[in-house]
Amino acid sequence: MKIGLVGYQGAGKSTLFQWLTGRESDPSLAHTLQSAMCVVPESRVEPLCKLYVPKKITLASLEIVDTPGLSRDSDGNAPKLSQLRECGCLVLVVPGYDREDPIADLKSFEEDLILADMEIVSKRIAKIEEQLKKPIQKQLRDELEFELSTLAMVLTGLESGQPLHESDMNEEQLKSLKAFQLMTAKPRLVVINTTDDEADPERFLAKIPKALSAFAIPVHLELDLGNMSPEERAEFIAEMGVSGGADRDGLIRTMMDVSGQQLFLTAGDKEVRTWMMRKNGTALEAAEAIHTDIARGFIRAEIMTVTDLVELGSEREVKAAHKVRQEPKDYLVQPDDVLFIRFSI
Repeated sequence: MKIGLVGYQGAGKSTLFQWLTGRESDPSLAHTLQSAMCVVPESRVEPLCKLYVPKKITLASLEIVDTPGLSRDSDGNAPKLSQLRECGCLVLVVPGYDREDPIADLKSFEEDLILADMEIVSKRIAKIEEQLKKPIQKQLRDELEFELSTLAMVLTGLESGQPLHESDMNEEQLKSLKAFQLMTAKPRLVVINTTDDEADPERFLAKIPKALSAFAIPVHLELDLGNMSPEERAEFIAEMGVSGGADRDGLIRTMMDVSGQQLFLTAGDKEVRTWMMRKNGTALEAAEAIHTDIARGFIRAEIMTVTDLVELGSEREVKAAHKVRQEPKDYLVQPDDVLFIRFSI
C-alpha cells in the first residue's frame, strides 16, 4: 500500500518523510518522487513471539511516497499530483507556524485536487465523444454512454467545487470511475507541522473538519529527538522545556486505517508475521496476500485469536478449550485473528 505525502513548498513534507521512514530525502531528486518503506507497528507480535520463540519476525510495511512540493499559485501542480494516483491515501502536510493558516491550505489543496481531476475527466469525456461518433457495437456503445453520463455528472460536481468523496454516486457509477483513481475520491489525513515550542497543538486540531483524521506534530523536533540516544533525548527535553514524544506509531497505524487496510497475523516457531489486507476482507483474500498458490488451493482457515493464545498459553491449550475455529473462504477476517490456511496444491 502506497501512502502519498503532499504539501506546499516549505511545509515540512520531506522532514516528515525522513521521520517516518528513517531515510533522508535526496535534494537532487526534489523534482521527482522518492519512496521508502515504513514498518507498521503491531503490539500483538511481542506476546506471540514469547509463546512461539520464532526464528524470524516479519512486520508488514507501508510504502511512503514523498512528492515534489506544490506551488501555492497552482502552477504545475496537476502533473505533480497525477503521480500519486496509485496511492491509497494522501497525507496533507500543512505548516502551523509563521502565521500560516492550515485551514486555508486545506481549502487550497482541495482546489488543486479538483483541478487535477477535472483535467483527467475532461480528457476522457472528449475521447469518448469521439468514439461515439464512429459506428461501434451496441454493447460497447451502451457502456461508453453510461461512462460518459457518469463522467459528465462528475465534471459538473467538480466545476461547482464538489470533490468526488462528497458526491452521491451509486455503486455502479463509482465502479466505472475506479480505473481513473481520481484524487478527490482518495481518503486523506492531515499532519500540521508545528513549531518546536508549540504549547497548544490542540488549537490547530480543533479547526480541522471532524471527518478528517489529523495530527499536530513538531516534525523537525521529532526527527532530531529520534536521532538522539535515550539519555540525550531526556536531557534535551528537560533543558529546552519541550514535550517531544509524538505518537509516530499512532500516525502510521492511522495512515493504514484511513487507506482502508488492516493487519492479520500468522504464527509458528518458524515465523511470526503480520500481513496487510483490505478492511472486511475474506479468508480467501488473506490467503492470496500470503501467496496466490495458497489462495488457489484454499480448503479452510483455522483461526485462533491472539487473546486466547496469550490467556491460555499455547496452541495446545487453545485447541483443548475448543477455541480453534474452522472457517470457509468467505469468512471476514477480524483484527485479533491468527490464521493458519489449509490448502492443497
